[in-house]
Amino acid sequence: MLKTCAKHLTNNYGTMRCLSMQPSHMNIFDRNAKRLQKERAALNTDVALYDYLKEEVGFRLSDRVFDIKREFKTAADIGCNRGYISKHILAECVEHLTLTDTSASMLEQAQGTPGLRMSKLVQDEEQLDFEENSMDLIISSLSLHWVNDLPGCFARIKRSLKPDGVFIASLFGGDTLYELRSSLQLAELERKGGIAPHVSPFTQIRDIGSLLNRAGFTMLTIDTDEIVIGYPSMFELMWDLKGMAENNAAFNRPAHLSRETLMAASAIYKELYSKPNEEGVPATFQIIYLVGWKPGPNQPQPLPRGTADVSLKDLGNIFEKGGKIKIDAES
Repeated sequence: MLKTCAKHLTNNYGTMRCLSMQPSHMNIFDRNAKRLQKERAALNTDVALYDYLKEEVGFRLSDRVFDIKREFKTAADIGCNRGYISKHILAECVEHLTLTDTSASMLEQAQGTPGLRMSKLVQDEEQLDFEENSMDLIISSLSLHWVNDLPGCFARIKRSLKPDGVFIASLFGGDTLYELRSSLQLAELERKGGIAPHVSPFTQIRDIGSLLNRAGFTMLTIDTDEIVIGYPSMFELMWDLKGMAENNAAFNRPAHLSRETLMAASAIYKELYSKPNEEGVPATFQIIYLVGWKPGPNQPQPLPRGTADVSLKDLGNIFEKGGKIKIDAES
């Protein structure tokens, strides 16, 4: 009886130990494959032809940095690619900018504005190694959607920021390339009787706020934008995605896509999504923009509960009279 109990306890201990060693996230993306894709794209002689989307999003994200009326002494651009943010950041706004990326070739091609002090570091976004409380600003443009451990990445970013530091980023949202995804699925279902993941999964906007809150960020701002780009056909879209290094990098991606499935998908794409009497097909890119602040002593704080002048139900009457009030959200 004692031997049986001891064996049972030993087995339970071994089980609990194995469970404790399980990773807290699922590895969906092959980070090494993504690094190789970026290297191949960077070494392409016409790499600049495929910068149009990332250039536009980088410019829009840089504009959000300018909206913060503060001079940042230390900043980092993680997953900088070919420097789509650094070429818009002014020296008057950021004193020193650290660029990081997994691709050494892309990192080498990144340039900054005149007078901007920069340093470059080959580093994976999943393994950030900045000193604690060392950064005033961390930026990332269209890179974090390839990170497996997004909660851990957000936590490391918050750790690297100084108190009252800010994190500003953009990433592709869940509706990105829904036309391509559905066309490939319908074609493969028709030709093969099943579907495979030919387009990588993207983060849903409803999850971003929860992940930022979980990491400890405050004063969150999250919004989305849609950029619709026209292509002559589905094949030009897929070619451009490869040139951007945005082709599929999921571990379970199929190694081959048959010619007949591609031709069927192209026909379905045109039939379902092209506008009448117009050539070409549209492709939708949903961009999620986020801003989060590390808690600090100088940040605005909510008023103590119970200090309101009126109830929320009286807001309509107050606004009609043009009055100034304090609001109690619990009223």
